[in-house]
Amino acid sequence: MRILSWIVIAYLLLALGWWSVLLFIKNRDAFLAKSQLLKIGMIAKGQIHNDEAFLATAEYQELKRWYRHQELMIFGEALFFMVSLILGIWLINKGYNDVLRASRQQRNFLLSITHELKSPLASIRLVLETLERRTLPPPRRKTLIERALSETERLDELVNNLLLSARLDASWQPVFETCNLLEKAQKLLNQYQARFAQIQFQLHASPALPPIQADCQALEMALRNLLENATKYAPQSKQIELSLALKETEKTLVISLSDQGPGIPDWEKKRIFDKFYRVGNEETRTTKGTGLGLYIVRQIVHAHGGQIDVMDNYPSGARFVIKIPIHPTDKKTKNNAHSIG
Repeated sequence: MRILSWIVIAYLLLALGWWSVLLFIKNRDAFLAKSQLLKIGMIAKGQIHNDEAFLATAEYQELKRWYRHQELMIFGEALFFMVSLILGIWLINKGYNDVLRASRQQRNFLLSITHELKSPLASIRLVLETLERRTLPPPRRKTLIERALSETERLDELVNNLLLSARLDASWQPVFETCNLLEKAQKLLNQYQARFAQIQFQLHASPALPPIQADCQALEMALRNLLENATKYAPQSKQIELSLALKETEKTLVISLSDQGPGIPDWEKKRIFDKFYRVGNEETRTTKGTGLGLYIVRQIVHAHGGQIDVMDNYPSGARFVIKIPIHPTDKKTKNNAHSIG
């Protein structure tokens, strides 16, 4: 079908070019014929006696201007139709590719969300069946219960991300309150250090970093999604560094998170924040996820009036930088705001 459409498009372009050339030829022939008839008539009336005199007459000059005008009209209309046809072809092709990409992303999302839901459910079910059928010593029983609780938290986080992504699309607004982001960041890193003992988590921030006015739950979720994304690709025995800095001159809070994973190709850096976007094929990908984490981070940062950028981390990995303007400490909570939770 696509080949047939390209054949039809090529035929239309060739036909347009051919008819434009044909109109030029017909217009030229009409001009030559009218010029010849005009010259014969003027010679018969004795108004001119040679070609030089005919070319200088007002009648010939008027006929020539008419011919040039017709020629410009043909050229202009041909150019207009050509540009319109090319623009239409480009828009149709872009729409087709957008639909195809959306369909592929939807398919990948369904595959990934199915895997993300089945994996913790299967783990929880296995734990419950083990506890039901066997009498285990207390240490082993405690380990299994902790594993089940961890999978439950994973499910809860997934559901929260799905619900939040829907709310972000529906004009969500942050609820500003006094937020001790340094304390939140330290608690998050402690949690992730307990989950991923093979990775070293480091926090760089001034102990005197003051509280800020922001949606604390939203920023915590943004940090959590950034950390979750970093741990998917971080090699063992490597570092993930989170830094919080306050630029007094610019009155801007700068949050930076660096990992030492494989990094992100330049052509992917603008797309990784798109909803449901993930690199590769969902059937062969080994890393888990739904493609919502970085999208949620970007929406939260933009809702706070900030911006997020991704760049290369040297010698390897990626570095996410968030810049959020500091609001006055007496900022009122917005009347139309809704809590993230």
